[in-house]
Amino acid sequence: MQNIFPQMSGLKVIVAGDIMLDVYYRGNVERISPEAPVPVLRVEKKFIRPGGAANVALNLLGLTCRPVLLGMRGGDSAGKALAHRLDTHHLESVLIPTDAQPTTTKTRLIGQGQQLIRMDEEKPAPPEAKTLTRLIDAFKQALPDTRAVILSDYNKGIFFTGLAPTLIGLCRKNNIPVFVDPKGTDWARYRSSTCMTPNLNELNRLYPEPPDHSPRQLITRARQLIDRLDLAQMLVTLGDQGLSLIDRSSHTHIPARSREIWDVSGAGDTVIATLAAASAAGASGTDAAHLANVAAGVAVEKLGTHPVSLAELKYAFREEETLAAEKFFAAADAIERVNQWRADGRKIVFTNGCFDILHVGHIKLLQAAAKQGDRLVVALNSDASVKRLKGPGRPVISEQERAVVMANIGCVDMVVLFDEDTPLEIIRQLRPDILVKGGDYTPETVVGREEVESRGGQVVLVPLVAGKSTSQVIDDLQSGK
Repeated sequence: MQNIFPQMSGLKVIVAGDIMLDVYYRGNVERISPEAPVPVLRVEKKFIRPGGAANVALNLLGLTCRPVLLGMRGGDSAGKALAHRLDTHHLESVLIPTDAQPTTTKTRLIGQGQQLIRMDEEKPAPPEAKTLTRLIDAFKQALPDTRAVILSDYNKGIFFTGLAPTLIGLCRKNNIPVFVDPKGTDWARYRSSTCMTPNLNELNRLYPEPPDHSPRQLITRARQLIDRLDLAQMLVTLGDQGLSLIDRSSHTHIPARSREIWDVSGAGDTVIATLAAASAAGASGTDAAHLANVAAGVAVEKLGTHPVSLAELKYAFREEETLAAEKFFAAADAIERVNQWRADGRKIVFTNGCFDILHVGHIKLLQAAAKQGDRLVVALNSDASVKRLKGPGRPVISEQERAVVMANIGCVDMVVLFDEDTPLEIIRQLRPDILVKGGDYTPETVVGREEVESRGGQVVLVPLVAGKSTSQVIDDLQSGK
């Protein structure tokens, strides 16, 4: 994978939106209360963090950009604590205090690393006329030299008025791209923005009919909205399935990286901040989406709302590049490496497939295959091969992305692409000891069986995971399961 990091340092990005305070009580649960059948959390640590649009701004700050945060806060102690916390980060901000509503505060109780309950203190309401005027004036004042604008809508009130169309109109006049994290179902207020970043459930909520389980439905619905709202593109986040970047003529699906997920809080903030910063710095849409995907993977490994720094992002990116470089081989180099393993007395296991959208059935197959020998080689159908086998709508994920994801699976020792319709030629070249396929095959239908068995090797069939297939995963994505 090439280095796609643009120069983001010092880029001015305005973030306007709903600002919140996130409060965390962390400790251990060791007993049940004698007063009621509820767990008793023995608090060991309390910490507060800026949330919502403020977290977006802090992510930009971590990426070395120059964010300017615009929003409201209550005139209460939570609002003062929020303003103080932003000051400690030296974040340039205009937080207009108001007594019309309290500072939105989310309090989470966490025991043994698990969230026990979340308490929300809020009173969503549109800003008062004088507050709205001050917000627009502050936005106009901050606009010079701005490279991008992010509207972070958490449905708490700031965009209940005509603020979003006003800000987008000002940006259009000044040729400044606008990135929107939407909420609710009134997306007309975001018309003419550059890119929106909804999650799949938010997107499907706009349609009265349920998902039809078609692999193309996500793209179709996104493009309908792109045309209707006059957008340039849409980035749809898909949770542990990654994200999809869609415009009027193309789409790119980027699978999620294999990460230990602690907390998904704030991951969407990280995505839009990284996407906007990278795009403003000149990265292509696809490269910016790749970086946003890696950044989201880092964010979910952290407990609580927490921004991702440029150093963390670069480390995670290099980590993936290193794993891919160590395990990905061209056919000629793969032959040499396999011969070295064989000379060292290693038993070579081989399996193959499109692995278009990786799911639990694939993981079980790979894990079972790895147990059959010492080195596991995975041969992937190239994009051209998948298209011939599966039709014009496939692959959903490019060969480069599939190879990187496969290389990041611990039990896989080598990844090699083949362009033919079957893996017969690569099997002949690599001469594996064990050939593994799924239980939907019979020994007689496994390509390469005769070549392997003629050298004293064997074919192993691994039982499938019931109900798990690439088509089923796509159906689940569309239905929001």
